Amino acid sequence: MKIDFATIIGLSIGITIVVLAIGNQSDFSIFINLPGLAIVAGGTFASTMIKFPISGVFISLPIGLKAAFSNDNIKETELITLSVKLVKIARKLSLLALEKEKVPNVFFRKGMQLAADGKDERYIRKVLTDQILQEIRREEVGSNVFDAIGDSAPAFGMFGTLVGLIQMLSNMEDPNTIGPAMAVALLTTLYGVLISQLIAYPISQKLMSKLEKQKSQQELMIECIVGIQNLLNPQDLRDRLEPYLPRNKSIRDE
Repeated sequence: MKIDFATIIGLSIGITIVVLAIGNQSDFSIFINLPGLAIVAGGTFASTMIKFPISGVFISLPIGLKAAFSNDNIKETELITLSVKLVKIARKLSLLALEKEKVPNVFFRKGMQLAADGKDERYIRKVLTDQILQEIRREEVGSNVFDAIGDSAPAFGMFGTLVGLIQMLSNMEDPNTIGPAMAVALLTTLYGVLISQLIAYPISQKLMSKLEKQKSQQELMIECIVGIQNLLNPQDLRDRLEPYLPRNKSIRDE
C-alpha cells in the first residue's frame, strides 16, 4: 500500500499552523477544555449515527481514513504498457498463459482471470462494470459520512458556546470570572471549526477526488482487458488506449 503524502503533508502543515497560532504569546493549556471537546465530539458522533445506518458509520470511517492516507492507483501509462506486454504474451501463447503473470491491481487481476477463463467481452464488461458501481456506492457513503461530520461539528461547537454563555450569564456576581468563562465558552466553536475544516471536509473532498480517479482508471482497465481478450494487435491496443491518458501525455513518454 502506497502512502498518500499529500494528505499527511497537508494535515501536518495545518496542525503546525494551529499549534503555532495557539502557542504564540499564550499558555497552550487555556485552549484545552475537555467538557467542551466532549460536547463537540459526542454531539457530532451522535448526529452522524442518526443520519446513517450503524454499519455505514463504523465501516465507512476506517475505509475513508485508509483511502485518504493511502494511494493504490497506478499510472495510466503503466497500465497501458502492462496491457501491451500481456497481449503480446496472449497472442504468442494463449490467454491461459496470463494466469502466471503478476498483475498488481486487484480489479485488473480479476478481469484478466475472466479473460483467461474464456469469458466473452459482454460478460467481462458487465461483471467489471457492476463491480465499479458497487465500489462507487461504498466510497460515496464514506465521503457522505465525513461530509456529515463537517456539517455537524461547527453546529455543536456553537451549541457548546451557547451553553457556556448561559452558564456565564447566570453567574455574573464576580466580574473577574466573565473573561475566563467567555474564553471557555468560545473554545467549543474553535473545536467545531477545526474538526470540520481541517479534518472532515478535506477528507470528504479527497475521497470524492480519489473516487473519480479510481472510476476513470477502472474504465481504462476494462478497455485494456477487453483488448487483451480480443487478442488485438499490440499497436492497435496502444492506439485504442492512448485517448485515456492525461492531456499532453503519451505512452511513448515513459
